[in-house]
Amino acid sequence: MDNQLRIAFISRPSLFTVRGGDTVQMTSTASALRSLGVQVDIFTSNQTIDYAKYDLLHFFNIIRPASILHHTSKSGLPYVLSPVYVEYAAYEETQAHPVRRILASAVGKHRMEYIKVLGRYAKSREPIGSFYYLSRGHYSSIRKVLQNCSYLLPNSESEGKRLLKDFPTDTPWKAVPNGADTELFRFKGDALREKNTVLCSARIEGRKNQLGLIRALRGTGIKLWLAGKAAPNHSAYYEQCVSEADENVTFLGQLDFEDLVNLYHRAEVHAMPSWFETTGLSSLEAALCGSKLVMSRLGDEYDYFQDDVHYAKPDDIQSIRQAVLAALDSQRSDKLRERILRDYTWGRCAELTLQAYKEVLK
Repeated sequence: MDNQLRIAFISRPSLFTVRGGDTVQMTSTASALRSLGVQVDIFTSNQTIDYAKYDLLHFFNIIRPASILHHTSKSGLPYVLSPVYVEYAAYEETQAHPVRRILASAVGKHRMEYIKVLGRYAKSREPIGSFYYLSRGHYSSIRKVLQNCSYLLPNSESEGKRLLKDFPTDTPWKAVPNGADTELFRFKGDALREKNTVLCSARIEGRKNQLGLIRALRGTGIKLWLAGKAAPNHSAYYEQCVSEADENVTFLGQLDFEDLVNLYHRAEVHAMPSWFETTGLSSLEAALCGSKLVMSRLGDEYDYFQDDVHYAKPDDIQSIRQAVLAALDSQRSDKLRERILRDYTWGRCAELTLQAYKEVLK
């Protein structure tokens, strides 16, 4: 008898066309689970799935509850959830286009997410897939997903506590930290490091705050490398970044992993003073390669990086500049790199995830 566990990973329709941290999380976790003998197939939520082939469903991205409800209502299978609970409110209520700021402040974060789902359908016909979501709204749909979930697997204690504060539930949960590829992102010494260089590896969009970084470093003579392409519907933001950039800013576009690893070893500092991150995967990767780090504390990053990095306020240009200058002037933290190698690998992530599967399927 074949005792191999069979798991279907399911996430947003744009998982591979608009790649993000969740894309890396899913593909890397799947690969590590396969090395433990688990069969894992990855689907986008708009695909047809033969549920009879699987023991368990594993969903990602609670902020897309309609995509989850579409499958839970049809499959009859138990499911676990990695929430990837990103919050956009701080950015949208203070930094977005004025019309969007007014709307976000007026309707609140959950209704704003509902409006965005309707907008994606109207603009690109991205399927909604759940009548419950349309009739009951975003908040009620998330509560329904959580109440019927067998196990929650947030990326940190911080994320788990945030989620339960907004959506109280008795569903069991444990933190399963994200990781980094320790073979690909390996420290090779400082031979290639270039003085006064800062890298930001992320999709170019308002939440990632590349514009704040550009403004903060203007006039300092510090080289800023921006690796990533404009996110969908953020072309105006990208153009504003280009228009405000001086001769020390280089836009590199989307890079393959080999080129990105090379940049992690060349840059002194990796800076992403984002408005919100659940983990900051590119920061983990950069730290493994020896870069010093600048980030914000509005999300869950402190759980991973603690006091071994430099923090900046994303709405304060002077704060970002001071954090970058302090990072450039500091010593690299080998303690952080050692902690990542011990606690934040995809192998460790897979082990904890498999434990949760076994508890659910007892």
